[in-house]
Amino acid sequence: MRRLVVPLLFGLLGAGVLISLGVWQLQRLTWKQAVLAQIDARVSAAPVAVPARPDPEGDKYLPVTANGVLGAPQLFVLVGAKELGAGYRLIQPFKIGGRRIMVDRGFVPLEAKDAPHSTGPAHLIGNLHWPDEVDGYTPAPDTERDIWFARDVPAMAEALNTEPVLLIVRQQISGPGEDITALPVDTASISNNHMQYAVTWFSLAVIWLTMTGYLIWRMTRAPRGRDLKGET
Repeated sequence: MRRLVVPLLFGLLGAGVLISLGVWQLQRLTWKQAVLAQIDARVSAAPVAVPARPDPEGDKYLPVTANGVLGAPQLFVLVGAKELGAGYRLIQPFKIGGRRIMVDRGFVPLEAKDAPHSTGPAHLIGNLHWPDEVDGYTPAPDTERDIWFARDVPAMAEALNTEPVLLIVRQQISGPGEDITALPVDTASISNNHMQYAVTWFSLAVIWLTMTGYLIWRMTRAPRGRDLKGET
């Protein structure tokens, strides 16, 4: 029995570590669901005027309403939208009084990129957002064709000569009529894979315990087999 102690302890310790990781992921799942619920509540709240000095942290997802003038030039951010396919997010400057911010008006198909896009007065409702889409693998913008591969708010603001503020349109109350599909802010694009991670850790714990049990079974069977051979 002494030689079974080490593999048994090793098996139990390994399984304990894997199970603890699974439990931790379930705790993270509860936390993430609470965060997503808060975001959903904030996104769907009653819209307010665009703050004079929006804060990327405190005003993220803030619902706003704004009357202004859609302008030019425009930027196009490559995007793939479910049920819509590949296309672009249309980004335009939006003049509100004496200031200029940016608006993400939504999805336009690839073939519609070079078509004329409307400018002029508009009343928009949406959410302020500073998407975190840029990393070390993001290609540089194709400035000649105004094609971008991520919504880099500071860089786009510099290109369009606006404040680094992006209003993602949820609804156009009035303004130019154009076939643009809004891609409003929601939590569907925020990853929440903690349940899958938990299942993975728990599955590994079951496999670990099964292998440990099989090893111990083999170790307990081996001496008996040798004894029988000795008797014959």
